[in-house]
Amino acid sequence: MHTLFLTLLIIDAVALIAVVILQSSKSAGLSGAISGGAEQLFGKQKARGMDLVLHRITIVLAVLFFIFALAVTVFGE
Repeated sequence: MHTLFLTLLIIDAVALIAVVILQSSKSAGLSGAISGGAEQLFGKQKARGMDLVLHRITIVLAVLFFIFALAVTVFGE
């Protein structure tokens, strides 16, 4: 059980890092390079929608991270 939760924790941590990097900031960062074409094609509203989706995914992944971290601690060897 410990190995399962540890594996899920590592996968969740990598996914959380990726989603945070994809979010836009004041300087646009990496997400500006990815969604820059989407802004031209779909307009600003779609880009804001993408930021909202990434924000919600970040919240879910952060909650899962804490749950998996606690599970690893409880089921530790």
